[in-house]
Amino acid sequence: MTRPATAAAQPGDLPLGVLDLLKVKAAAPSPVPRNGPTAQKGVAEAFCPAAPQMAAGAPVAGLPGLAVLDAALTGVPSSAAGAGGDTTAATVAAETAAPASDGMAVGALDAAEFRAQGHRMVEFIAQYLETVESMPVRSTVQPGYLHISSAILPGLTHWQSPSFFAFFSSTTSNAAILADALISALNVVGFSWIAAPAATELETLVLDWLADLLGLPDGFHSTKSGGVGGGVIHGTASEAGLVALLAARRRALDRLAAQGGLVDAGPGACVLGATEGGSSASNGIKFPWHNPEDVARQRLVAYFSDQTHACVEKACRVAGIPECNMRVLPTTAASAHAITPEVLLSAIQRDEAAGLIPFFLTLTVGTTSSTAIDPIAPLAAIAKAHGMWVHVDAAYAGMACMCPEMRHHLEGVHLVDSLASNAHKWLLTSFDCTCLWTQASELQQVVDYKDWEIPIGRRFRSLKLWMVLRSYGAEGIRAYIRRHVALAQWFEEAVRQDGKFELMAPRPFALVCFRLKPLSAGARGGMGGGGEDGGRELNAALLEAINSSGKAYLTHTVLSGHYVLRMAIGAVKTEMRHVQAAWELIQMEASKLLQEVESYSARRSPLALEGA
Repeated sequence: MTRPATAAAQPGDLPLGVLDLLKVKAAAPSPVPRNGPTAQKGVAEAFCPAAPQMAAGAPVAGLPGLAVLDAALTGVPSSAAGAGGDTTAATVAAETAAPASDGMAVGALDAAEFRAQGHRMVEFIAQYLETVESMPVRSTVQPGYLHISSAILPGLTHWQSPSFFAFFSSTTSNAAILADALISALNVVGFSWIAAPAATELETLVLDWLADLLGLPDGFHSTKSGGVGGGVIHGTASEAGLVALLAARRRALDRLAAQGGLVDAGPGACVLGATEGGSSASNGIKFPWHNPEDVARQRLVAYFSDQTHACVEKACRVAGIPECNMRVLPTTAASAHAITPEVLLSAIQRDEAAGLIPFFLTLTVGTTSSTAIDPIAPLAAIAKAHGMWVHVDAAYAGMACMCPEMRHHLEGVHLVDSLASNAHKWLLTSFDCTCLWTQASELQQVVDYKDWEIPIGRRFRSLKLWMVLRSYGAEGIRAYIRRHVALAQWFEEAVRQDGKFELMAPRPFALVCFRLKPLSAGARGGMGGGGEDGGRELNAALLEAINSSGKAYLTHTVLSGHYVLRMAIGAVKTEMRHVQAAWELIQMEASKLLQEVESYSARRSPLALEGA
């Protein structure tokens, strides 16, 4: 069937081209999916029409490039590398670099070759997902290994391993993987509505679906009556935060201009920049230009906590906010490492007295270190009273608020200007896919999402998000999130019951922060049993022992000066047996480590030294 190069759709039409391609019946308007019908079969047929007729695992030979898949990924040369059984690296390299007779890459878009290679790639992915549990979770290679090896897979840390408990998991699913394949095949560049009407309108639709599921007010919707905002998909929460910061800067400067506050300060003017101890002309910054807006920008102050992700400070630097105008608000264990209203208000009042302009506040729902939660309602109320933009970084925990019992963590969200959450962390949607909602957009009949982000070009990310929601439904995703939270509850209780360990932070979601208790002063010695470093060396040694085993992978953080281990449960294939195995490994390695410390201390005791 021949399709026109330019879509004939009109603004407001449903993206029927995509729905038709996926062979899923469309309804107008589509409701929020609950226990959505599976769409994988339709995607598989659209992606590879001959797949059902192919025998699973059937070898495919005689096509250029096929040997590279096995050889480059696993380091085991394929038998298809050469007719004579030559499986050397030179053969693979020569095969990879085979010239095309017509000046194009051989088979670059040849349907038959794609069908064959696609079948083999799908089989490889399926085998990988089946066997990833048996692989060392953290890669054991050293930097630069790829210069002396052609194997890619051994150099990977396996984020899809069920024993991956580091950072925060990057989730995926059958629906997301197949959708990504289809996205690559369609390869649209949806910078404007006319460039890809379906991509634009499907993005509007699924972001409104998610806004409903999270219980966001109408102001965050594109299509609801009274909606003055909407959602957009970014690559990461870092991008979303930068866009929010730039929008806040624009609004602050526009307000200042409307009040007649943009003043030409003259060349080399000294603009005050507050420091920790206050501000004075001697603490200012001299600039060689005197553009009123550039000068005013140096008075803008951004606020965030000492637990906020580093991407916020990076965004400030990109946006031209001087370091002396970044307010890192201190938190303590007493406030569960959240910002308190008293600390925020005091900082704002101090800066306003110095002639500076508070303009941006970042609040976090689920910090990276400990999943701390800044109380949105009281903090946003303070910020709004001082004319500030409030951005909520809910990269990790935002999607958990789809569960009604967790939605209270977003209380006060009606007061904020923007909110971001990663679908690729807890929504079964493969990286990269960050959802950003705002109540401060200027919606037109036609939305060009290039104006809502830094890049001009953009991928068709809404397709995989739509696929996930339609495939698993809201109730399926809620059950998936609740399972991880239940596993974390079990682990938390196991730590609490073991006297050798202690919990170091509350657990609102599926991250448990804990440590091996430092030993008494009598067990100090040179083995790092506790002593002056508060157990840092002891817990660092425990973490390395766990990770070096290849059986599990955890990371650490520092909370109130304490070295803390993080057990982040969130991998798609993680089950109770994996969490139990990880706990047994932690206990075993801790016991071995404590025995070494005790043995070393005994050898270093005065009595032992006297006997020597």
